[in-house]
Amino acid sequence: MKTYSLEELTDKYVGTKGTKEREKFDFELKLDILGEMIKKARKEQNLTQEQLGELVGVQKAQISKIETNAKDVRFSTIMRVFDALKAKVKMTIEFNPDSNLEIA
Repeated sequence: MKTYSLEELTDKYVGTKGTKEREKFDFELKLDILGEMIKKARKEQNLTQEQLGELVGVQKAQISKIETNAKDVRFSTIMRVFDALKAKVKMTIEFNPDSNLEIA
C-alpha cells in the first residue's frame, strides 16, 4: 500500500502551490487555525465568549464568528481580541520580489 504525504494529497485534490485554488485553500486554513488559537487562548484564560466580547467591545456572536469563521471579520477586531487576550502578535508580510511595488 502506497502512502502519500499531506502535501501530495493537497497538490492532487486542491492544486499545486501558486495556483489560485491552493492560495485560497492555504489562506482559509490559516484563518481556521487562527480561530482555533483564539478559542484555545480564551479558554486557557477561563473566559466565556461573552466575557471576551465585553473586553473587546463586541457581542458574543462576533467572538463565536471569529473562532469558527475568521474570514468575515475585520482585522481591527481580531487585533482587539489579541489585545484583550494579552497576546503578543508578530507579523511577516512578503511581497512578490518581481513586482515593482515601492513604498515611499
